[in-house]
Amino acid sequence: MFGLTFEKLLIVAVIAAFLIGPERLPLYAGKLRQFVRTVRDFADGAKDRMKEEMGPEFDDVDWKKLDPRQYDPRRIIREALLDDAPAPSAIKPVTQSAYAQRIAPLPPGSLPPFDAEST
Repeated sequence: MFGLTFEKLLIVAVIAAFLIGPERLPLYAGKLRQFVRTVRDFADGAKDRMKEEMGPEFDDVDWKKLDPRQYDPRRIIREALLDDAPAPSAIKPVTQSAYAQRIAPLPPGSLPPFDAEST
């Protein structure tokens, strides 16, 4: 979790205990417990709401596939490049870009075309 190991969390907890002091430590521990409980209730409520709104399709979703930690751009590109599916024959390759076409220059003294509705 964010590169924090158990040892680092333990050191932070010991430093926090010294900074807070023994008088206020139970108060802050209670606030931390209340915060964790609130976050857990919020997450459970969101999950229940998703189940209610999605209906029976909720169980069919592969949640591991949607995990952002599974996103690896190198793997995605490798799979796309190694895809052996033939290209559809209905799509014709582009031989000349529309931007590459030569357009005749405007005669001297004439105004370029202007579309009043586009501005």
